Amino acid sequence: MKVLFIGNSHTYFNDMPHLFAKMCSALTGEQTDVTMLAYSNRRLDWHCEEYFSVRFALLYGQYDYCVIQQFGHPVPSIGETEPPLEKLVRFCERVGTKPVLYMTWAKRDESEKAELISGIYRTLAERHHTLLAPFAESFEALRTDHPEIDLYWFDGSHASPYGDYLIAATFAALLTERVDLSAIPDTILDFRVRFQKGQDPKAIEDAAAIEKPGDPNITSILRDYALRSVRGETV
Repeated sequence: MKVLFIGNSHTYFNDMPHLFAKMCSALTGEQTDVTMLAYSNRRLDWHCEEYFSVRFALLYGQYDYCVIQQFGHPVPSIGETEPPLEKLVRFCERVGTKPVLYMTWAKRDESEKAELISGIYRTLAERHHTLLAPFAESFEALRTDHPEIDLYWFDGSHASPYGDYLIAATFAALLTERVDLSAIPDTILDFRVRFQKGQDPKAIEDAAAIEKPGDPNITSILRDYALRSVRGETV
C-alpha cells in the first residue's frame, strides 16, 4: 500500500505517517510506503497554489490513498475548505487514488467546537464521496471517557504522542479495513522540539521523534477507540 499525506503540522507532528506505516505493516505483514507534503501553518488552498508538487506526487507516485488535511485552528468553514478539497479529490480520481479526508479536532480549551468541526467534515466527505477519519469525534469521546489520557501536546493544539498514536491507528484501521488492531505494537513516537530564544514556536526547525514504549493500558484503549471511530461509534 502507498499513501500520500497532504497537510500541515497536524500531519507531521510525532512523525505520524511513519507510525501509521509501521502499524499497517504489523497488521498486514506487507510493506506500507508513505510520502508527506506537510508544511507548518499551511491551508489546503496553499497546496493547490503549489500545484506542481502535488501534481507530480499524484501523477507519478501510484498512490492507493491520499490523506487530505485542512488547517485546524481557527476552524475553517466549508466555504474555505471545499474549493481546494474539490480540486484535490478530482485529481485523485483521475489517477485512481482514493481520497481520505482528515478531520481535525478541537483545541484542548475549545471542546465546544468539536460538534462544528464534525458537521463540516461529515458534510464534505458526503458531498465528495471520500473516506473520513473523524478525529474531532474520537478526541472528544476519549476526553469524556478517559480524561486521564492526555491527547494534546503542551500547546493544547497539536497532538501528544498518544494523540498521534490514536490518529495513526485510526488511519491504519480505516485503510487496511482490519477489525482487530491487537497486532499493532505499543510503541509511540514522541516529537522532541528544541526552541531557540525568541523563536516562534510555530517555526519548528529542529525536531526528532523518539521511539519509546507506550503504556499498554493506554495504547489498548486508543486502539479500541480507533476502531470505534471508524465504525462511527464515537459520534
